[in-house]
Amino acid sequence: MIFKQLTEDIDSIIARDPAARSRLEVVLCYPGFHALLFYRLAHGVWRRHFRLLARFISHFAKIFTGVEIHPGAVIGRRMFIDHATGVVIGETTEIGDDVTLYQGVTLGGTSLHKGKRHPTIQNGVIVGAGAQVLGPLTVGAGARIGANAVVITDVAEGATMVGIPARVVLRKAEEVSDVFCAYGTPEGLADPVARTITGLRSQVSQLLDRVDELERRLEATEEERHLLQAQVRACVSQDGFRRTASGGSRE
Repeated sequence: MIFKQLTEDIDSIIARDPAARSRLEVVLCYPGFHALLFYRLAHGVWRRHFRLLARFISHFAKIFTGVEIHPGAVIGRRMFIDHATGVVIGETTEIGDDVTLYQGVTLGGTSLHKGKRHPTIQNGVIVGAGAQVLGPLTVGAGARIGANAVVITDVAEGATMVGIPARVVLRKAEEVSDVFCAYGTPEGLADPVARTITGLRSQVSQLLDRVDELERRLEATEEERHLLQAQVRACVSQDGFRRTASGGSRE
């Protein structure tokens, strides 16, 4: 069972990292793999209630690998921590299968109570470098968290989140659902801020065109009003002249 799990971990790393050339290279040179080995040992000790020993093992693993995984966290199968350095996984974190984390990721808590205070990461999630997922929220299966995003709300299944605080930029990218997305950000994804500004510029341009059209109509209406007034005055003048002329002829 343990050998099968180790083989799955190694093969999953090779599948998701084109730089991995062999299983031996993964075993010797991948700190993310080493961090998982230490975590599984520490977690087993933690479950047997040797809490201090478990924390000491995780502390040693942090020094050796640069990854801090609390032994109380629950981690599924085939997790890959790419580049590894600076990753922090809190005590009540729950991670599903086939999850990928990059360097600098924090799965942290935002409260001081003893209950559930860290995120739940469901199957197939990718969390990009430097991203912070904070609080007892849930990141849905297949979701992608872009690099340096700060996630403080639940993430829907298959959604792509970027920014501070993180915002949804893709609801569910079905066209790339079967493609591994490095760093949690699909290629060619537009900057959401730039996209918003572009949308606002388009709306402002439409409003300006509408204002110009209304001004032209108003000017045309004013010209028609002046012309009508001139015609009325002309008619009144002609009528007055006729009356004057008619009175003069009677005299």
